[in-house]
Amino acid sequence: MHNRWHPDLEPIASVAPGDEIRLETEEGLAAQLTRESTHADAGRLNLGLGHPLSGPVYVEGAEPGQTLEVEFVSYESADFGVTAVIPGFGFLADLFTEPYVVKWDIADGIAWSEELPGVTVPDEMFAGVVGVAPSRERMEAFRTREEQLRDRGQPVADPLPEAAVPPEAADGLRTIPPRELGGNMDVRQLVAGSRLWLPVDVPGALFSIGDLHFAQGDGEVCGTAIEIAGAATVRFALRDGPAPAAPRYVTPPRRDPARYATLGIPFDDGMDLNAAARAALLEMIDHLEQHYGFERPAAYALASVAVDLRVSEVVDVPYPVVSALLRLDIFAS
Repeated sequence: MHNRWHPDLEPIASVAPGDEIRLETEEGLAAQLTRESTHADAGRLNLGLGHPLSGPVYVEGAEPGQTLEVEFVSYESADFGVTAVIPGFGFLADLFTEPYVVKWDIADGIAWSEELPGVTVPDEMFAGVVGVAPSRERMEAFRTREEQLRDRGQPVADPLPEAAVPPEAADGLRTIPPRELGGNMDVRQLVAGSRLWLPVDVPGALFSIGDLHFAQGDGEVCGTAIEIAGAATVRFALRDGPAPAAPRYVTPPRRDPARYATLGIPFDDGMDLNAAARAALLEMIDHLEQHYGFERPAAYALASVAVDLRVSEVVDVPYPVVSALLRLDIFAS
C-alpha cells in the first residue's frame, strides 16, 4: 500500500497488456473507522493517511506519451462500510460542523445501516482513486500549480509528509485531488465493464487503485461515499498516438446506452464548477470534431442534444470534476 503519488515507488507486480490482475484494497479512510466507532471518532481522523492505494503495477511496454487503457473487469466488497461527515470537509462544511458516522452492513449486493432505518442501497461499486505515477518534473509542476492556487485563497490539501506511506514517499503528492494522470476522480460510472484512458508519464505507467466505494451519489457531497475495503480486477491495453489531456472513459451498456465521457478538471481555476463544466464540454467537442469529423459548430449542437453534464465530485480540493457523457447509440453502426 502507498498513499502518495511518487515516481520512485517500487512496483509490486509486472503485467503484460491483456493480462488480468486482482488487487486487494484497503478502505479509503485507512480503516480508522470500525464497527465500534462513535460519531466523535469522525472528528479525530488523520486525513493524511487517506487513500491507501494498491500498487504500483508496472505495465510492460508502457512508455511516456502513450495512453494506458484500464478495463475494470470486476469488483469485490467487504461486508462493512462507512460514510463519515468530517468537520471542515465536504461541500456544506460550513453548515455541518459536527462529526457523524453512518456504519453500513453489506451482503448480497445491498448495504443497510442502523443510522438510516428503512434504507437499502444497491451495489454500484467503483474505484474512487485510479491513476498512474507522475514523472518528477510533472510532480513538481503539479505541486507548484497547487501552491499558486493556495496563494490565491483556494482550498488545497496540506502535504502532511509525516503521514506518508511508505515514508520514502514523503515528498510525493497527496491523493486528495484528481489530476491529468487520474487520481481521486470519484467518477461513479467507473463500474465493472467500464474502461478508462490515462496518459502515461513514466516507463511502465506505474498504475495504482484504491478508495473503493460500494455506492455514491454524483457529487459525493459530504466528502465520503460508502467507503469499503475489497478488491478490483483490471486488465490493461496500450494505445499509441496523442494521449488525452485529461482522463476519459466509456461506460458499459447494461440497462442504459453505453456512453463515452470526457472529464472537466479546472486546473487553473480551482474549485469552480462552471470552469469544470466548460472544460468537460470543450474536451467533448474536441472529441466529436477529431473522432467523428464533425464541424466544430455541429459538434457543439450535437453536445446540446446528446451529451449529459454530470457533477462527479465537488469535494476533492482543489479541483472538482464534471463528466460530459455522450450517448453512443446515436451513431449508425
